[in-house]
Parts: sequence; structure tokens; C-alpha cells
Amino acid sequence: MTTLHWKLVIDATDPHAQAAFWGEVLHYEVEDHSALIDRLLGFGAVPEAATLRLGDRRAWHDLAAVRHPDDPYEAESGTGLGRRILFQRVPEPKTGKNRLHLDVHAEQGRRDDEVARVEGLGATVSRHVKEPGGEWVIMTDPEGNEFCVH
Repeated sequence: MTTLHWKLVIDATDPHAQAAFWGEVLHYEVEDHSALIDRLLGFGAVPEAATLRLGDRRAWHDLAAVRHPDDPYEAESGTGLGRRILFQRVPEPKTGKNRLHLDVHAEQGRRDDEVARVEGLGATVSRHVKEPGGEWVIMTDPEGNEFCVH
């Protein structure tokens, strides 16, 4: 039996801002889908309104993704084939606690440095947790999604 390929999908108000933020946090690459978009636009398969300009390239209006820089990807589409997070635009704002969140693990002894770095990118510290099983910092990303730094 073959394992399944998967990606984590996160609802967002601004998928491109979220992709930029999480790309920096995780040191992941923001996917470049411009070749695929140009090809689909050329075939008339998607409307121009489904895209936007990000600097010198086209991107999907409602989707953006980040991928691990060492993982394989389809050069034709820019889509990652390994560790990947996709941000999709949704009309409603975040209304409650996440049922799923990311844990970011800093190098040994560097948690406070990592928390400061991620705060500088736009995250907010919610609280510090110290329990017999460990210690970590609960933070929120720019759209209010919780994550932990260990």
C-alpha cells in the first residue's frame, strides 16, 4: 500500500499575506504558480479575475501556498509534492479556537530567540506555558490562528 500525499489547508482572509508570513516563519518557499496560471489563461481555462499580480508574476487570487525547500515539486505548476501548506481565501473571519494548530520547534536553547523573531514577522504572544511535561509559548499569526513555539 502506498502512503497518501497530503497538504494542510488553512482558511485565510489574505492567503498571500499568510503565505509570506508562514514562509518566513518556517523558512519555506512561497510557491510560484505563474507558469501554470499563464498556461491556463492561454487556453482560456480560467478567467483573468481568478488571478492577481504579485510583483512581476501572476498568482491565484484566492490561493497561495508554501513548501519545504528540500521537497520535490512539479516544475510545470510550481506545486509542492511534500511538506506543504495551502492558504485559501474564505469570506468569513476566524470565529473560534483552532481545532488544529502547528507546533514550531526551535533549536535547543533558542526558543526565546525564535519567539522574538516570529513576533518581528507579525505574530503575537498569547501566553507562556510551563508544565511538568515541557515548556512552550502559545502565539497567534497575523490572522489570529494559534500556534506553539517549543
